Amino acid sequence: MSVRDYRDALKVREGYWFAPKLFGWGAVPVTWQGWLSTIAFAVAFALVINWAPTRFVRIGLAVPMLVVFMWLVWTKTDGGFRWRWGPDRDRD
Repeated sequence: MSVRDYRDALKVREGYWFAPKLFGWGAVPVTWQGWLSTIAFAVAFALVINWAPTRFVRIGLAVPMLVVFMWLVWTKTDGGFRWRWGPDRDRD
């Protein structure tokens, strides 16, 4: 697989922020909106985990944050979530 093939496999249509991972299950950010939302989630999650006063509060805040972020990634991924063994050959 060349660098060009890898780059082309991570292109997304307009309106999508994430591309499916080439190997495995999940998605990766490929636009500035995807990167911004990922960084904002990571910072907010770290703040909640480090500064929430009790374990109960940490879990009560962290789990909904994670669910909302996963929903966002799922809805903004061009190609959906499924297990992959490399780039799709039929993708335009």
